[in-house]
Amino acid sequence: MTTPTKTLLALSLAAAFGGFAATAIRDGLDSPAQAAPAAAALPPTVAALPAAVGSTPLPSLAPMLARVTPAVVSVHTKQRVRVSPFGNDPMFRRMYPELSQERINESLGSGVIVDAGKGLVLTNHHVIEGADEVSVTLADGRTLKADFVGSDPDTDIAVMKIAAQGLSALPLADSSKLQVGDFVVAVGNPFGIGQTVTSGIVSAVGRMGLRGLGYQNFIQTDASINPGNSGGALVNLHGELIGINTASFNPRGSMAGNIGLSFAIPTSLARTVMEQLVATGEVRRGTLGLEAQDLDARLAQGLKLGDARGAVVTRVFAGSAAAAAGVKPGDVIIAANGQRIDDHNALRNFEGLQAVGSRVTLDVRRDGKPLQLVAGLREQPKSFAGAELDPRLGGATFAELPERLRQSGAAGVLVEAVARGSRAAGNGLQAGDVVVAANAGRFSDLSGFRASFTRAPAQLILRIVRGNRQGDLPMQ
Repeated sequence: MTTPTKTLLALSLAAAFGGFAATAIRDGLDSPAQAAPAAAALPPTVAALPAAVGSTPLPSLAPMLARVTPAVVSVHTKQRVRVSPFGNDPMFRRMYPELSQERINESLGSGVIVDAGKGLVLTNHHVIEGADEVSVTLADGRTLKADFVGSDPDTDIAVMKIAAQGLSALPLADSSKLQVGDFVVAVGNPFGIGQTVTSGIVSAVGRMGLRGLGYQNFIQTDASINPGNSGGALVNLHGELIGINTASFNPRGSMAGNIGLSFAIPTSLARTVMEQLVATGEVRRGTLGLEAQDLDARLAQGLKLGDARGAVVTRVFAGSAAAAAGVKPGDVIIAANGQRIDDHNALRNFEGLQAVGSRVTLDVRRDGKPLQLVAGLREQPKSFAGAELDPRLGGATFAELPERLRQSGAAGVLVEAVARGSRAAGNGLQAGDVVVAANAGRFSDLSGFRASFTRAPAQLILRIVRGNRQGDLPMQ
């Protein structure tokens, strides 16, 4: 897999995400151009392009786009929020609820019809996240209510459904056959100005390591992707869908213009996520069931390895896929299914993109010698009830951190919910807390957190991050 360059890592994430407040277009677009006086007109310096060179017509994307654009829709979302003059102060909000006012936030994005018969529309999760109402506008001007089918925040894929006659859909191409240099075209609704087409080439495939974007296997392109393009189509010259436009990067922010660093989710990933969402409404992921850390120069020397890259296995959970495959602490995983693994984040990213039951061939170094192990991935747990771990946590539900937070450097587990009047609530736990450490044992994710309770400690203390504050909570 291609690794991100140092230049790319230095860039900050720009908001190319499709949800942005619908605001007026720049004044320059609103003001009509002033024609120059006839006397001041200058003769044209460049002749119009000919329609043909000899008997050969000039190439055009128009015939292909005539088939593509009817399948690309604009997505309009509305979210109702309560605004109080007391801000987020909970006491005053409760004392004076009559002073709160309802406000509707509106945002724009794009989507792609991928099944005309069923009316299925692919878009980004962040385009419809938190929306109370979603509608789509077709290329022919019809506006339709969209029903939510399901979404997966960690891959930023969402599926909607619309009911209408005469829909057009895009066929999904095999994105694994993409090569650097292939021509691509992006179609979407940037800045809400209407359907727009941009073109470029594939700059890279298999991009990962971009902060704050969940599980990653991006197509990188220099075709312009701007706010509002999110969820739109990236197509090949045959008019087949190869990716869902997702993000662009710019060190000066999203309003500074496109600099040719745009990313799309490949159809190979989008198709798998969509099929699971349509079938069950959720995505089930496979896991090896191990913990790992990065391999540095000191560890590489101690493990008799010349190259300081890979994920060093520090822990193998009992009953896991890794345990069944024979993986042991101290093993260094350098590749999975032929895909290069440079560090523990790359291994976690690989796991997160695999389905339950997938067969994975691991290239391992054990005592400096090469070894191949085959594992059948088992289901990655989504959450655990606190009472299953320790009675002192009764009433709390613990879940994995969103992957976009992990990509930004966060670690631990999320307190997903706390039942009112429960023991966990009495101990001070709140929904939204992040548990980053505990005296029950070390952990880095949900599986590790669960395994750390193999022996319940006499005194249980959780280190919690709540908002911007960190503190310790004793569990009674």
